Amino acid sequence: MALTMQQISPVAHLPLVLGVVRKLNVAALIDTFCPPHPAHILSCGRGVEALLLAILDGHHALYKVGARLEERGMLPLLQPGLARASLHDYRLGQILDALFAAQLNRVFGAIALNALEVYALSTPWLHQDTTTITLYGAYEEAIRPVEGLVPPRPAYGHSKDGHDDLKQVLLSLGVSSDGLPLRVGIRDGNTSDSTETPVAIEECLALGLDGVRGIVADSKAYCKRTLGLCLEKRVGLITLVPRTCAVRQELEAWGQQHGALPLLLEKPGRTRQEPPRHWHGASVVRPVEVEYADGRLAVEELRFLVMHSSQ
Repeated sequence: MALTMQQISPVAHLPLVLGVVRKLNVAALIDTFCPPHPAHILSCGRGVEALLLAILDGHHALYKVGARLEERGMLPLLQPGLARASLHDYRLGQILDALFAAQLNRVFGAIALNALEVYALSTPWLHQDTTTITLYGAYEEAIRPVEGLVPPRPAYGHSKDGHDDLKQVLLSLGVSSDGLPLRVGIRDGNTSDSTETPVAIEECLALGLDGVRGIVADSKAYCKRTLGLCLEKRVGLITLVPRTCAVRQELEAWGQQHGALPLLLEKPGRTRQEPPRHWHGASVVRPVEVEYADGRLAVEELRFLVMHSSQ
């Protein structure tokens, strides 16, 4: 049988990406939050698919999306009869505005919950962390809306990539143990981690996931309000107690006084020449101050793990 080749396009990895996005039903889920308008050729869901493909192909500028996907031969796969002109930057900007108006965290959460179901993933522990996104430009102070959604405000703050001279926003992300993003938040650039962590934990728990046992976070999560929130929600918290905290200093001294602690874990060395690695530790209970939602401070008994490793 003779075959006629009409066109060859350098599609690269984009059809595989689109296949995963379609398997997760991303476009249809987005369209439930941003219903299609009869006057729009491109729905919000299809527009997000186009943006994902362009970003994962290395092109972030909105005005380049249509041209790049046309070069890749992806327009017919995105939507039959879709023309490059329909992927102009004004329409893509409208889609981003519509996503913000629909509350991005709600949209993101719906997609994440569907992904958990599609891939049958469990979420006994949720991992929370933050980073900063550096911005370039003037970003003059704008009047904050009194009502409705308030966009994150670019501001100077502690930069996690060393650019304290530039304004930024804070990206807060919660993921499953398998690394699947479940919750996203964009905050003002000068938001502190101790303020953000309790908010992030509440947003993670609000997803209503089954079988959640607790939260895993770095030392920035250790504060009175986070401890109180975990007690209120009856979830665990795995974190590293900061060196500046009195309870850590007391437990370090306690561990040194007790000599060799019980062996908890042993692993082989990373190389054949490296000796086995050992982790010794003990579980202890100590009274610490926590803060509840009503602002009340109380001293509660919490469990700490004193750990010593051979590394």
